[in-house]
Amino acid sequence: MDNGASSYRRFLDGDDQGLAEIVGEYKDGLILYLNGYVGNIFVAEELAEDTFFRLMTKRPKFAGKSSFRSWLYAIGRHVAVDYVRRRGRLRTVPLEDAEYALREEQSLEDAYIKEEQKRTVLRALASLSADYRTVLWLSFFEGFSNQEIAAAMHKSDRQIKNLLYRAKQSLRSLLEKEEFVYEDL
Repeated sequence: MDNGASSYRRFLDGDDQGLAEIVGEYKDGLILYLNGYVGNIFVAEELAEDTFFRLMTKRPKFAGKSSFRSWLYAIGRHVAVDYVRRRGRLRTVPLEDAEYALREEQSLEDAYIKEEQKRTVLRALASLSADYRTVLWLSFFEGFSNQEIAAAMHKSDRQIKNLLYRAKQSLRSLLEKEEFVYEDL
């Protein structure tokens, strides 16, 4: 059982510190993951809060069939899909907030991704389809195994292998157009 699962079990047993540990451990990665779905860092932060709120109020059962992190990200994905269905795919930010939003997003990304090459990859990822972007993000930046990705994205292991292969090829093609020098992609 990983740390998230033991923290969640403690929370279910009445220790509120368990939920605080989960939020501290998974918040940043979950926000960036959700940002890939909604394209707005502020909305992604709210969706991450909604995900943790769902844990707190509904207390879903963690069966242990996947890692705690992939289970949590799957819940976050459901929250994001619900949001997109309710709001449509509008990605608007008021003009007066646009500069602040860009600075806020950049500071989160800089804290999470420190090297210049990774930023170039993120720009290329942004132009990929949502499934390609998600599978690459979970694999390379979150370190998920194919089984964890399959659980988070509700796909089979074989679908994930194929999706990951095609996503790498697409990303490689985009990076080559930018004359990006990559290693082992």
